[in-house]
Amino acid sequence: MKRIYLDNSATTQLKPEVLDVMIEALKNHNFNAASAHSYGQEGKLDLAKARETIANFVGAEPREIYFTSGGTESDNWAVHIAKKTKKGKHMITTTVEHHAMLHTMEEAQKEGYDVTFLPVDEYGLVTAKQVEEALREDTILISILYGNNEIGTVMPIEEIGAVAKAHNILFHTDAVQAVGNVPLDLSNSTIDMMSFSAHKIYGPKGIGSLFIRKTVRPYAFIHGGAQERGYRGGTDNLPSIMGFAKACELAGENLAGHISRLTTLRDKLIHGILERVPHCKLNGHPTKRLPGNVNISFEFIEGESILLMLDMTGIAASSGSACTSGSLDPSHVLMGIGLSHEIAHGSLRMTLGDFTREEDIDYVLEKLPPIIQRLREMSPLYEEEMRKQNGNV
Repeated sequence: MKRIYLDNSATTQLKPEVLDVMIEALKNHNFNAASAHSYGQEGKLDLAKARETIANFVGAEPREIYFTSGGTESDNWAVHIAKKTKKGKHMITTTVEHHAMLHTMEEAQKEGYDVTFLPVDEYGLVTAKQVEEALREDTILISILYGNNEIGTVMPIEEIGAVAKAHNILFHTDAVQAVGNVPLDLSNSTIDMMSFSAHKIYGPKGIGSLFIRKTVRPYAFIHGGAQERGYRGGTDNLPSIMGFAKACELAGENLAGHISRLTTLRDKLIHGILERVPHCKLNGHPTKRLPGNVNISFEFIEGESILLMLDMTGIAASSGSACTSGSLDPSHVLMGIGLSHEIAHGSLRMTLGDFTREEDIDYVLEKLPPIIQRLREMSPLYEEEMRKQNGNV
């Protein structure tokens, strides 16, 4: 049986070159970079090289890259910095953020902060005008997801950042899904802080970064040693950091080609499904979307049933964010773009990556339509709809 992995928004497969770097680091470079002896100084040099590689990839300065355990910690830290370094009690975000940000904002509300959760349009977009209209004199932070992890919509980040800059407000973006999938140059950007993670770009899990622009005053989030210039204590995870750097290096070698290839495969899959399967719709913006994201709602059936039957054919996909896969509630993102509970429950997310081939897309287009038809034949909702269409109400 074929095995086709189409859940790259949940995590990507480790690239062989990254694994090689990490194995070498575990064998010969796994020293404590904070130690004063020669072994530690070798580790310190490796750490500096990795930081420089990652900084170059996103157009930042090495001193603006702070290592974390991943995107969730980075999101939490960004909000913490705003609360500790700015005077005010108001923050702005959207209703379709990743739960790493939504739950952090909800905790801030419990601490007495006011949070404006901006609604989005049918494509999952929020505008710079909406953000500007939501500003208050005591606004300290604007945090907007760069590329949505569920529906793939890419926000007008630089326009929103320009609003924040004009009003001297901190601007953060969760770019976990965007880094490695959209061109980025933080040296010429309105972004003050940006979260990103290694395991979304074919690197290891458990390592990520928060970009903090040099004009922003950081504030310690994890207290302990003097690592990360004293702002994030804890022994440096050098093998994972070196793997992170290698993943960034590989991603930067042909970013334009990567984006073009995935966009072509994505559009083939979207158009193929919409042409073959009636009563379904694309979720997210048709063009302003991440290159590998396909999210489609199928009427009259449950997304979980689709997933199980796809898995039996060797296709791995998802119904939304892996962080909420245990929840029975419909996706807050799909509800946020105006879908009903019933249609939201019938959604399927397939996210393509560097290991996805055109023949994989052909295989999905062969297997998915009969699965949808089989499930609908068992659905009383579909049966009722067919009776209506045939005038047998």
